Amino acid sequence: MGDRVLHVVAAAILRDGRLLAARRPLTGRNAGKWELPGGKVELGETEEAAVIREIREELGCGVLPTSRLGEVLYEGIRLCGWSCTLVEGEPTLSEHTALCWLLPGELGGIDWAGPDIPLLGRIFA
Repeated sequence: MGDRVLHVVAAAILRDGRLLAARRPLTGRNAGKWELPGGKVELGETEEAAVIREIREELGCGVLPTSRLGEVLYEGIRLCGWSCTLVEGEPTLSEHTALCWLLPGELGGIDWAGPDIPLLGRIFA
């Protein structure tokens, strides 16, 4: 991979004071860990457009990115977190193995993927 950094977005989808967490597939990078859903930013795409597209592709629902939570550099990944509001549909499983809605006090109760951990403290701040 060299010195190339992968630009990725993560959506902190909030509803009724709860955060949506998605469990990764049991194979591949961070297998079985929980994450904020999202994915790669395509060439020429804004982070906001990438969040909207990735959530539509992964969860089949619509979100509105409302504020940037910051970014984390982690093992060749530049992860940019966005706080989002669910505006259309209901999140459904396609790529992930499970979904759950967590209250702020429940965030420590699941096994998060490493890159997402630094963003968690900013979501309910």
